[in-house]
Amino acid sequence: MKAIIQRCTAASVIADGEPAGKIDNGFLILLGVLKGDDKTDADLLAEKISKLRIFDDADGKLNLSVKDVGGAALVVSNFTLGADYRKGNRPDYFNAEAPMMANELYEYFSQALRDRGIHTENGVFGADMKITLMADGPVTIDMDSTVLKK
Repeated sequence: MKAIIQRCTAASVIADGEPAGKIDNGFLILLGVLKGDDKTDADLLAEKISKLRIFDDADGKLNLSVKDVGGAALVVSNFTLGADYRKGNRPDYFNAEAPMMANELYEYFSQALRDRGIHTENGVFGADMKITLMADGPVTIDMDSTVLKK
């Protein structure tokens, strides 16, 4: 499971032309569910993200978590994080999990963040989405559950 975490002062998503999720201070998380991922992967990412200290403290050091600053998360599914771009110029997405299982794990991950005390909004799985992001920093972290298993 892969997550791109972007620290933001605001983020929102419109899904199929309709407003879906919206947050102020916190994280925009693009989540890619890959073949072989399970609830353990989602829990590992949710635990790490909930404690990730990438917000400024009073001294300007990246020392506070999203919970410490009263922030929220906007989670948007993104199967293209499973892209294989090694051959040719058009990536394939065979590494992405099948939609039914991917949606289940996407929902599970979002609930895992909520269970850890983070207000969490969502995009709409499988929809055509337009994201507005006011990046802060910018601070962007690329996180992979396989790395957390080591």
